[in-house]
Amino acid sequence: MERTGPTRRGVNAVGDTEDMAAVTRTPRSSWIEQGLQALAAGGPDAVRIENLARALGVTKGGFYGHFADRNALLEEMLDTWERESTREVIDQVEGEGGDARTKIWRAGMLTFSDDRLLPIDLAVRDWARWDETVAERLRRVDDKRMAYLRELFGSYCSDPEEVEARSMLLFCLVTGHHYLVVDHGERTRREVLARAADLLLEPRAADE
Repeated sequence: MERTGPTRRGVNAVGDTEDMAAVTRTPRSSWIEQGLQALAAGGPDAVRIENLARALGVTKGGFYGHFADRNALLEEMLDTWERESTREVIDQVEGEGGDARTKIWRAGMLTFSDDRLLPIDLAVRDWARWDETVAERLRRVDDKRMAYLRELFGSYCSDPEEVEARSMLLFCLVTGHHYLVVDHGERTRREVLARAADLLLEPRAADE
């Protein structure tokens, strides 16, 4: 009996030490990033604590050192996606400068031609089809994107209705073409997209 107590405390101490080490080794941001990668690859059902821990090479104890539960992780994943897809994109675009058309083009490239943000964005859109909370988050992100497009188009287009139409058409172009499976004859998809964007970005003669 005298040996049992210390032995059990020793086991717990080892376990606690391992969990604390997992927290130290693996920062909160790594769990979020791994979760976003899992989301992009397999949707929200792929975001499982056991799978994330395995991918990171740590125990589940490290997860609970940062998050109360899986839902808390999902919420922070969406926070990260929203921040990177809106404020960080806009900050980078504005920081690099250029005219309005250059900024619109750059914002689209950063968001919808990126190997990281694009797969996450598409996964969130699919997720939002059956989760109203995610749909509300997506609506907020898309509203911010549309507001930025309106601001940029409005800087050289004087007709508010045309500003809204151009913003909507361009947004549909950059998001919707990923869902199309069509041929373009001798032209590549990239060439067609570039020409379509040029048509939407060109100012009317009256606005020049």
